[in-house]
Amino acid sequence: MISRFRSLRENRTVSAIFANMILAAVSLFVNGFGVYMTIQANIGAGPWDVLNLGLAKSLGILYGTASVAVSYAILGIDIALREPIGIAMFIDAFVVGKSVDFFNRLNVVPKCESLSSGIPVMLIGLVIIAYTQYTYMSASLGCGPRDTLLVALTKRARKVPIGAVSITLLSLATLIGWLLGGPVGIGTLICAFATGPIMQLAFSSVKFDATSVHHQHLADSVRVFAHKKVA
Repeated sequence: MISRFRSLRENRTVSAIFANMILAAVSLFVNGFGVYMTIQANIGAGPWDVLNLGLAKSLGILYGTASVAVSYAILGIDIALREPIGIAMFIDAFVVGKSVDFFNRLNVVPKCESLSSGIPVMLIGLVIIAYTQYTYMSASLGCGPRDTLLVALTKRARKVPIGAVSITLLSLATLIGWLLGGPVGIGTLICAFATGPIMQLAFSSVKFDATSVHHQHLADSVRVFAHKKVA
């Protein structure tokens, strides 16, 4: 039993990889509902969503289409910077944005019309994002394209702290999104400064240590599919 669990967690078999791909996809779909709620809070979107919404508004396309375009562009940068890439990163780049489009079509949560209703909706969305981030990372098939980019830039910035790099990256995304017509407001600040602490609380509540997860690289996944031993 322990051996089977370890095989699943470490993606040693084709069936384990497929099971974790499904876990990642479902997690990211629900994660998209969390993102959707932060947008429906209508008090300003998170930094990356300001960019996605601004791009969608400028080009007259769906949010999800803009999100997918931005995500795959960032994934391309990650690959160019020779950062480790996992299967789940490709799933992440597609599923979250299209999940938001799906919930938009259903109009599950109407847009909030006041700050008093918008803040709770945004915080609930952030909690959903935090817990689905945990289940997504548990698949051990790669982090998100944006997280990978943050790590890549921090490595190259040498003595600049990761926090400073993160603030710079989020500020740039927000600025470009705002110039394109994306919604900036108090919700943008809440997302920027509350996401980390909420995620930490969520991880602590399930006793999950994100740093202990060994994400399988794409090349190793390919070796498993080719029935070759992973180093």
